[in-house]
Amino acid sequence: MAATIPHLVEWVQAQELQGPRMKDAPIFQRNLEETLDMRRTEHNLITLRKRQNQVDFSSNDFISLAASGMLRTAFFEELARHPGFKLGSTGSRLLDGNNDYIELVEREIAAFHGAESALVVNSGFEGNCAIFSTIPRPGDAVVYDELVHASVHEGMSRSMALNRTSFRHNDVDSFRDTLEAVRDSQPMIERGQRCIIIAVETIYSMDGDICPLAEMVDIVKELFPKGNAQFVVDEAHSTGIVGDKGIGLVGMLGLQNDIAIRLHTFSKALASSGGVILSGKTVRTMMVNHARPLFFTASPSFPTLAAIRSGYDLLKSGKTAPAQQRLQDLLKLFFRTITGHPVWEAANEAGVLRVPLADDWETRPFQTQIVPVLTEARHNYFLSLHLQLLDYFAFPIDPPVVPKGTSRVRLVFKATNTEEDVTGVAEAICDWAREMLEIKKSGNAGQLPKAARTVFASISDTLNGGKSFQM
Repeated sequence: MAATIPHLVEWVQAQELQGPRMKDAPIFQRNLEETLDMRRTEHNLITLRKRQNQVDFSSNDFISLAASGMLRTAFFEELARHPGFKLGSTGSRLLDGNNDYIELVEREIAAFHGAESALVVNSGFEGNCAIFSTIPRPGDAVVYDELVHASVHEGMSRSMALNRTSFRHNDVDSFRDTLEAVRDSQPMIERGQRCIIIAVETIYSMDGDICPLAEMVDIVKELFPKGNAQFVVDEAHSTGIVGDKGIGLVGMLGLQNDIAIRLHTFSKALASSGGVILSGKTVRTMMVNHARPLFFTASPSFPTLAAIRSGYDLLKSGKTAPAQQRLQDLLKLFFRTITGHPVWEAANEAGVLRVPLADDWETRPFQTQIVPVLTEARHNYFLSLHLQLLDYFAFPIDPPVVPKGTSRVRLVFKATNTEEDVTGVAEAICDWAREMLEIKKSGNAGQLPKAARTVFASISDTLNGGKSFQM
């Protein structure tokens, strides 16, 4: 609890409206604070926080390359092999930022993933912005899963393709219907003179579910025999996790030749920063010549590239295989524990909580490290407080980050979690669910669960000597 209260107090203080206090402030600052007050009114102003000696169910260090020190050791060894390296990149790729080392790293990454070419970028967000602002041409259309990442939307907002249509998440029937509707409404696409660019993710970042990519590829081949519908696949959350040595879902399915563009990122399982666009040479040349997010920024520095290369060397060597397998074992343990708990069925039936990935976990070819625990609206905050008081670091996610009606606590598992961590968090979730069931049965809908009462009382004492606080 001692580690939990300070950042909650800071968050509560940040929700206090500032606009009324800004009467005499410069208009520039006042306008910004009044905009922020719109979030404060909803208790939705974001503050930054730090994990302090809590069990990590939040970070993206999936196979624990950062926490274990394995990447750090490989990184220092790589630096030692290049004692004369420059710290800075000294320019963009189009000017002085290109060099032998970055080209070597790109060739090695392309070979690992079975791609014709690779183009390293400073972040996955930047990569998606570059792809979708550059690749779709006038008269093209973009068809995208309704839950694709914000970076795809950012890129589409700058795209020359004015026709942008979503399909229902992971729904192959909706996917087919949407493609047919776009094709039939666009004569040049129907004649094969313009293209549809399809945006999907292999593992979705908030739901942890897996794209039915093989089925989608078959549908596209059937509907577009001229090849004028092509995929852009975001593999951010499958890199280092899925397939042989962490090659990703596309590689695991053997679909390398069916996917025009792949985006892998290095800031998650690979514990570094940046991303890479995998494609044919034509797409790469197009990006180099037309992608403003790439050539109006500095090239990645040598230390960044060395960390990326070190991470890939660990994947290729098989040294990460034990961590990858351990992650799978821990996820199976979580699902066995939570679905076997005595309160599980009743909590699901009452709508107190739901874990969609628990429905068919035993039939999946692999488990994904992102597990959302859905609750009733706003109750995800109560669950998060319950977990944090027990020193489990996991946070609530709300609309508009996720669709309306799907408020959740997002658990992210990693290889350095212990069996006790995993069974403990599953049991803690179910203990909270039992308490919420009891509150429901009591008929006292306004009653707060114990953790929320404890935290709110502590915050009230800290802030104002006992004045009541509620969210």
